[in-house]
Amino acid sequence: MTAAEIDVPVSHAAPEPDPASGPLGGDPALIGVPTFLVGSIALGLALVGFVPAAAVGAPLAIILVATGIGQLVSAVWAAALGQNAVACIFGVFSGFWLSYAVLVFGLLHDWFAVPAADAVPTQELFLISWLVTIVLLTLATLRLPLAFTALFALVDVALALVLTATAQGSAALQTAGGIGVFAFVAVGVYLFFHVASLATGGKGLPLGRPLVG
Repeated sequence: MTAAEIDVPVSHAAPEPDPASGPLGGDPALIGVPTFLVGSIALGLALVGFVPAAAVGAPLAIILVATGIGQLVSAVWAAALGQNAVACIFGVFSGFWLSYAVLVFGLLHDWFAVPAADAVPTQELFLISWLVTIVLLTLATLRLPLAFTALFALVDVALALVLTATAQGSAALQTAGGIGVFAFVAVGVYLFFHVASLATGGKGLPLGRPLVG
């Protein structure tokens, strides 16, 4: 997920400039992708029942400190580099993870004065809002390589499953949502190996043709 892949058009008339170095160089995805993965793994484990359902706050330390802040740092870094699409993606996911942590903390500690009877509709509101937003992100970024579209589409599926599980109170659908999370984690692992290979002097992995040219 670099500027060369997303924001910068390929020029056949002039050689590409050397990569920038220093504070305005590097690849924000080297922070953004692994911090996205660790929070996703923690959430997936919680959804499939690795911890009791009552321990809803179990993944929050990872999600808030590592993932939420990691995505925010990556978004700011990408914006400083002028990598607009990268900044958008990490900014959106930073908002998701940070707001998820605040939602759970808020419901556990009654920060928002939401009655207990309205906790489920509040979670549904959160999930619907983010499902719509990430579906829009998926559609708006169809010009990216196929691997990114696959990642976002799997996030959409996982959110839809968790939303349905929440609305119906279904443990089976919640587990299915956790499996959906691990599916997009697998794509994220592939992308991490891609950016890590580029950063260490190797060749990137094939990411597939964009669905929209």
